[in-house]
Amino acid sequence: MARYELLNNVAHKDLRVITRFGREFGDEIGMVPAFPTEYAELQREYPIFFRKDREDGGYQSVAVLGFGRQENLYLGDGRWNASYLPGYIAKGPFLIGFQERWEDSELRQEPVIHVDLDHPRVGFKEGEPVFEPQGGHSPYLQRIATVLRGIHDGVEGGKAMFAAFEAMGLIQPLKLEIKLDGEQSIDLTGLYGIDRQRLAALGAAELEALHRAGFLEGAFLVLASTHNIPRLIAEKQRRLRLQAQAGTTPGTA
Repeated sequence: MARYELLNNVAHKDLRVITRFGREFGDEIGMVPAFPTEYAELQREYPIFFRKDREDGGYQSVAVLGFGRQENLYLGDGRWNASYLPGYIAKGPFLIGFQERWEDSELRQEPVIHVDLDHPRVGFKEGEPVFEPQGGHSPYLQRIATVLRGIHDGVEGGKAMFAAFEAMGLIQPLKLEIKLDGEQSIDLTGLYGIDRQRLAALGAAELEALHRAGFLEGAFLVLASTHNIPRLIAEKQRRLRLQAQAGTTPGTA
């Protein structure tokens, strides 16, 4: 269970974070949240789709990493085999919380960094230092702060974007049947995508509204990301061949 604390350079002065990858760190996962602020980077290497939130029924975007709940086809031998690391993974044990403070006689919510001290990446002997010996932010923590800002902005902007897409009928359910060979196939269910034909049929006023809101590019980036599906299929097929040669049961190696 997570044990979050407000990060500070006194209580956590010797904190370190392991940055390699592996099953022991929870990296064997089939999809992760995708934030609109990182669509441009994500779409180069990951398929992006939408899912419905079970609690409020709203949409969230996700980057697909594999064809099973615990299959990450970008993970191998302690490395992440892509040039861009999704923000959800890059943030590691950190998240943005909020702290109340008074400013100009007004109570404001100030974003602050929290750390999960029970996260498997967190320790005091191995990994990247979080703070400099003098107490300043390490280069690693500076990068994390940038990632967290992108996630925070992406969450806030994504709500309006997804609502606009839904209002214009752009989000439609998908039925994806992935053929691996003559005998094996995989059905990806519960995913939604941008309806290419509906997008092409939008009128000038609707297109202008999406463009002015900064959402039109997001729709095209999500569509462009689907070219990464063949890459995932090829990697899955490669692993199945290796497992067959080794005489092992197909899994998530």
